[in-house]
Amino acid sequence: MKGIILAGGTGTRLYPITRAVSKQILPLYDKPMVYYPLSVLMLAGIREVLLISTLRDIHLFEELLGAGDWLGMRFEYAVQEKARGLADAFIVGESFIGVDSCALVLGDNVFYGRSFSATLQSASARITRQGGGAIFGYYVKDPTAYGVVEFDADGKALSIEEKPKQPKSHYAVPGLYFYDNEVVSIAKGIQPSERGEIEITAVNNAYLAKGRLLVETLGRGMAWLDTGTYDGLLEAGNFIATIQKRQGMYVSCIEEIAFTNGWISRDALLELAAGYKTEYGEYLRYIALERVHEQDQHVAWSDT
Repeated sequence: MKGIILAGGTGTRLYPITRAVSKQILPLYDKPMVYYPLSVLMLAGIREVLLISTLRDIHLFEELLGAGDWLGMRFEYAVQEKARGLADAFIVGESFIGVDSCALVLGDNVFYGRSFSATLQSASARITRQGGGAIFGYYVKDPTAYGVVEFDADGKALSIEEKPKQPKSHYAVPGLYFYDNEVVSIAKGIQPSERGEIEITAVNNAYLAKGRLLVETLGRGMAWLDTGTYDGLLEAGNFIATIQKRQGMYVSCIEEIAFTNGWISRDALLELAAGYKTEYGEYLRYIALERVHEQDQHVAWSDT
């Protein structure tokens, strides 16, 4: 499975701070915002990623992330010339996707919580094994401001509505989607909506009509954070800072995930750590040395 991060748009809701830079480059506490959706794809086991942004901003992501080899990954970049909807990502990324299945995550979505990796890997495995599409359901008290999915006990989607006045469930659909390779042809066949966009809801409805859309629920211990407003941006940064300071473990640390996944070596992680003269670098060094120490202890305990 391949992954796409859609980091386009003009970020007008955050003007003036996004007048000259992409929202997804802005810091969320100690990391650029784009690290958070990237970590989602990495936790799902995805190593090939296409980042789509505007002509103005694409070079910033290229400078930040490079070719991806430093993470044991491969990154490609593409320009979305104008806002044509979320599903346009599959058309822009057609050659990148090739014959593979694909995950799409929005560049401003932030997730954190227990068992998230297992949920992601389950969704990826289901799509790889049986095809179709998979979306996620996040329980919210007032779902009228969201896309809302209704599903049965087996996780099969029954309906999807955008900002319904009378919601059929309390499960909102966040900006994270998994599809088989058919998504490219489906996206290419969608007629633009009244606002001139190729809507992701139309893609989901196409899978729904075939009875091939599954829903993975995100438990109540999950956090799905809004970064679309000044307050949302500040609150998300404060949340991450609080988690990291209290637990001592970092949220969405892509270097740590690459190391844990076995994509880079201990020496490579230490080299990355040496490049950061900050607490971030100290944390990477701790992970490289402490994980090895824990493994050595485990071997010693096993031997006794």
